[in-house]
Parts: sequence; structure tokens; C-alpha cells
Amino acid sequence: MQARKKYVLLGLCACCWLVLFYWGGGVQLRLLRLLTRQRGEVVRPWPNWTDRAFLPRYAHLDELQTDPGMAESPRQRRQAWSAIYKDSRCRMETCFDFSRCRRRGREGFRVYIYPSEKNDRVSESYRKILMSIAESRYYTSDPREACLFVLGIDTLDRDQLSGQFVPSVDERIRGYPLWNDGRNHLIFNLYSGTWPNYTEDLGFNIGQAMLAKASLNTEHFRPGFDVSIPLFSKDHPQKGGERGWLVRNTIPPRRKYLLMFKGKRYLTGIGSDTRNALHHIHNGKDIVLLTTCRHGKDWEKHKDARCDHDNLEYERFDYQELLHNSTFCLVPRGRRLGSFRFLESLQAACIPVLLSNGWELPFSDVIQWNQAVIEGDERLLLQVPSTVRAVGNERILALRQRTQMLWEAYFSSVDKIVLTTLEIIKDRVFSHISRNKYMWNSHPGGLLVLPEYSTHLAHFPFYYLGLGVSPGQEFTAVIHAVSPLVSQSQPIMKLLQVVSKSKYCSQIIILWNSEKPPPSRSKWPPMPVPLTVTDGRRKTTSRFLPHVAIETEAVLSLDEDTVLLTSEVNFAFLVWRSFPERIVGYPPRSHFWDPLKRAWGYTSKWTNDYSIVLTGAAFYHRYYHYLFSHYLPQSLRTLVDRTSNCEDILMNFLVSAVTHLPPIKVAQRKQYKELPSPQGTKSVPWANPEHFNQRQECVNTFANWFGYMPLVHSQFRLDPVLFKDQVSVLRKKYKDLERA
Repeated sequence: MQARKKYVLLGLCACCWLVLFYWGGGVQLRLLRLLTRQRGEVVRPWPNWTDRAFLPRYAHLDELQTDPGMAESPRQRRQAWSAIYKDSRCRMETCFDFSRCRRRGREGFRVYIYPSEKNDRVSESYRKILMSIAESRYYTSDPREACLFVLGIDTLDRDQLSGQFVPSVDERIRGYPLWNDGRNHLIFNLYSGTWPNYTEDLGFNIGQAMLAKASLNTEHFRPGFDVSIPLFSKDHPQKGGERGWLVRNTIPPRRKYLLMFKGKRYLTGIGSDTRNALHHIHNGKDIVLLTTCRHGKDWEKHKDARCDHDNLEYERFDYQELLHNSTFCLVPRGRRLGSFRFLESLQAACIPVLLSNGWELPFSDVIQWNQAVIEGDERLLLQVPSTVRAVGNERILALRQRTQMLWEAYFSSVDKIVLTTLEIIKDRVFSHISRNKYMWNSHPGGLLVLPEYSTHLAHFPFYYLGLGVSPGQEFTAVIHAVSPLVSQSQPIMKLLQVVSKSKYCSQIIILWNSEKPPPSRSKWPPMPVPLTVTDGRRKTTSRFLPHVAIETEAVLSLDEDTVLLTSEVNFAFLVWRSFPERIVGYPPRSHFWDPLKRAWGYTSKWTNDYSIVLTGAAFYHRYYHYLFSHYLPQSLRTLVDRTSNCEDILMNFLVSAVTHLPPIKVAQRKQYKELPSPQGTKSVPWANPEHFNQRQECVNTFANWFGYMPLVHSQFRLDPVLFKDQVSVLRKKYKDLERA
């Protein structure tokens, strides 16, 4: 009985549902069809978004019509990607052989470049990449030492329609005995795919190789394995590069134009939708968005109704003038996700507004891009003006300053792009000794912060101010001795007494670089601080080696014949504690540009203007010893050792490259004179005319390696309070500085 009632109830429910459907839905649908047949209209149960009635303000019908055959569904894109990259799930733990890199500790990170074959075509951009690696401290010519391998085959442009396309890459790389399905290999690429879809296809199977690729899609990016790099032109400088355009503390932060863009417009195909719709927010006043159809061979055959007007408007504005005078720069995607406009806007301190959905931004593993760019959405173009207008002045200034820091640290040259790529991979390999996000995203940038020295922020001088940390209250004096000890009246003996009397002196290290062996401890005068004599191995650069014995943050570098007073040492040290990231000292020198010789010059004339403080009497942070020995190339250090000259100039180049600031000169007695060399010792080097000529050559050699002139001129000098004032000497703390 109970079962029968249940079946009856279910039957009644089914009947009710059928009746409701017939009268509530079916009849209405039939009536709707009948009415539309009488009117001759076609029924659209859902709106068609190409209908002008639904999008009157967004775009014209012609702009939104695309070839249905050219559109790909997400599933089709994933299938295409899987077919191209079978190892799409690669991670460092699964597709990288760490044992190749850890044979010699962190020194085991070496990069080998496969030799190019005789008839290989190598583009200018790829030649620069290979040169950057070959000149880096990581390069090795022995594949047995290598941790990472880079192809000699040019893989930058994989567009089959391009003249730079290299065929038969698959067959060639499979013939490499060390290919090993791409494991521990790094492949550089700027352009992938071809017309019409511009997919991620490189035209060969990368296997388990890492990609350093521009225009990477987030769907295909393998986090912690691939490296997204910026798209750069063949004219991008090899080294150095131009400085950013932002003048420090530019006020007001807003410029003449709020938002600008000037570039190509694609009439059909991928990447056309966004640029075709830019005219909707262009007002020609504070928002200037200019596009042109005039590109390509057959542009006139495909031009639309707006092309002629757009081309005329395009010619009215100069691109450089817009770039210099705009607060925000629109960076819409082109055929690919990346654009040259990205680097151009970074350099110009024009805040990039990105319209490139799915773009994995360059070096996204380490750079916090939300502090430098505004990421928009291609589907919400009309919201861009209100979004940028809502950004406050303080935020604008912070964004612009961050663009300059990132440009100069990572993007201003091919060298920096390539070295950043290698350093990111190196940090992955040695993750226990790696840089943190703060190091990558604050001045001076990750390339100049060597984690082998320390991973603790408070150990680096340029972080003291931001961390609220003060440097230590003691220093270590390092005296460079090249003359044998033949008399107790030699200048080095008096110098030891003067320095050891300083209440801030922790210890004294004599770096013995004389051809004769150092004297025994009994030959040296008794002192209140520890004295250590260490072998300098007769190398001039040994004065800047990171000696383990140096335990203080401050280093006082001295030549053996330096003449100073204890009060001068004390005052210079107190000044350095206020500027721990700079060189602080006494003897100044300067550089200048000689337009006739088209070369840099060096002068030792005493003027109010200087850019170098000689390390024969100067304070600096001990980290610069480590940076000098491990960051600078062996070729520059060899030059210094061969000539026994220019080490002080090279250190000034290095510190100014890190800080972008000049050294600091402190007050010095005018009565200071060079003393004659004692009998039996070497003559002073500056007495030799060749010494000065060598220094001229060194300035140009160093500038060539850095790719620019890092030295900064200054007229700033720090004197003690009441120095030279007409008041009682009893009121002056450093009264000895004014005595003869």
C-alpha cells in the first residue's frame, strides 16, 4: 500500500511538470515565433554583442568583426601548447641536474656557450646576449665545468616569415652530446609563432630546457623554472645604457599630458581589438592616444574608414615630446603580449599602464611590479581614464621613482637583462644563499648585492638608512706597504702612531707588498691596538681583498707615506658614519670630457670640483672589498696589477656605480705636502710621467667596461664646526686641523 501511494504521487508530479512546461513555456515560445514571423525578424534569445543597440559607446560593428577561423578556444590553445612543450610541468626539482652546479660550491655556477658553426646566421641582438655571457664572471670555455648551457644557434626570432628565422634547429640540437633532452639548458627567445595566431610555438622541441622568453603567457609560464624577459630592440645598448629621465624630486609629479600612446594599429588578427578601440578614450587634450594604419606592404588594401583620419592625427604629435611630458604611458599588447613601449616608458619615468591580459611581466619572480606599473584589463578600456585620474600625487611620484630604479638596475642594457636572468637562475640553484625580495626591489638592485657576502640586510651600507641602522663605532686601518723597512724614521712608523692613537681604531693591518720579506714584530713600534702584518702577494689589488681579519664595517685605507693627524682621522671617521655607503677621505681628483680627443681625461689639479677621492687616505665600507674582488672582471684587476696603478680610480668607479653619488671630501690642512722618499726606498710613483698617462688610459678603460661614466662631480666639502672661524681656538673641537 505504501509503495502504491509513492508511485501515484510521483506520477502526479510528473504530469504537473509537463502541464506547466506546455502552458508556461511552449506556448510562449510558439507565440513569440509567430509574432516574429509576421514582423520578419529573427529571434535572439540572448543578446549578440556585435549589435550596435547593446554597444553604442564601445566600438563600431566593423571593429569587432573578426575572422571566426582565426579565434582559438582555451582548450585549443592548451592542446597546441601541450603538443609543442611536452615538459610543460617542468620545475627545478624535476628537470634540472643540481649536481652539475654544486661541485665547487657557488663557484660551480658556470655557463657554457656552444660554439657557432661557420655558416650560422646570428642576429645583432643574439650576438649581444652571447657577448654578455662570455664577458661575465660565470662564463667557462670548458663544458665539463658548466652548470648551465646556452645554444650558439640564434633562437631569438622563431617567426617563420622572418629573415632571422633559423631552420632545422630540432635536428641540430639533438646532435649535441650534452643536450640530454634540454636538461640544464637555457634558451633565449624574443619572438615566437607566426601569422595569424602568433602562438608560443618555437618550431622545435625544447624538451626540459628553461626558457628566457619575452611575451610569455601566464598560462604557459612555468613558475620557478622559466624566466620572463623584456622585449628589446636590436639597438638596445650592450653595456651601461642611458640613465633614466627623471630628475630627482621632480615637482609637481604630474606632467602636461595625463595619458599617451603612439603606435601601430592592426586592422585584423590577434592584437587588433585593443588598439582599434583606443580612439574611444582619446580626447586630444590630456589623453593623447594615436594609432596609424600606415605599416606593412598592403595596408591601403585593408584600411578602414578611420585610417586616413588616424594617420593625419598621428603626424601631429612628436613621440619623444609626448614621452617626456606624459604622466602615464599606455602599453597595449601588439601581435604578441610584450611591446617595445614597455622599456621606453620605464626609462622616461612615464608610468606604464598595461593592457595585455595574461602577460607574465619581465623578471616577475623577483620584481614587485605593483610598485612601478598599473595593470589594466583589455576588456575594461573605458575605465582606464578614471583609473589614472584617481592616482594621487604621492603615489605618482613613488611609481615614477621606482620605474627609474628598475630601469637602471635591470633593463638599461643587454648586459643587465642577461645577468639578471643568470642571477635569478643562480638564486634558484643555491636557494639557501639567495637574495630576498627587498634586495631585488630597492636601490641599488640585486645585481650589486652579492648574497655570498651576506643575506642579512644590515650588513650592506646602502640599507642602513631604510632599516634605521647605524654603522659600528670602530674602524680597521689597512696600510699598503711597498717599501722595505730600513729606518725607524720612515713615514709608515709615524703613521702607525697617529692612527693607533685614535679612540675609534680597532686594529691595524699592514698589507706587505714589498719584494723583501716583512720584518719581525719586534721591529714595529709598540701600539695600543692589535697589529697584523699580512702578505699582499705583491699585487696592487690585494689592498682591496676581503681579508678575513677585517671585522669592523669601516675600513681606513692608507698608503704607507700618508701624512695625517689623529684629529683628522677622527673627524673623517665621524663623517663616514653619516655617509656609510660612500667613500669619505682627503686627496681629491677629478675627471673631464675632452671634446678634441673624444675621450675622458684625468686631472690632479686642486680645484673646488672633484669626482674622485683617492684611497690612499679614505674610509669606506668593507663590503666594497668583496664587491671589488667578486663583481669586477678579472681583466680590470689584471690591468691594475700589471701597471701597479689605478686601483683607487677603479674603486671610485665601483662605489659611484653602486650609489650614483659622488665621494665626500673632508677638511684637510693646507700645509699638507708630499714628503721626499727616504734613501733606499722606491721613489714615489707620481714622480714618473708614465704614471699620469696610465691613469688617463685607466679612466677610459673603466668607463668602457661600465658602458658609461659612473663618476659624479661634486663641490661638497665637510669641515668641522667653527673651522677657520675667527673665534677662540679653545672653542674648537678639532683645533689641530688649523695648525701648521
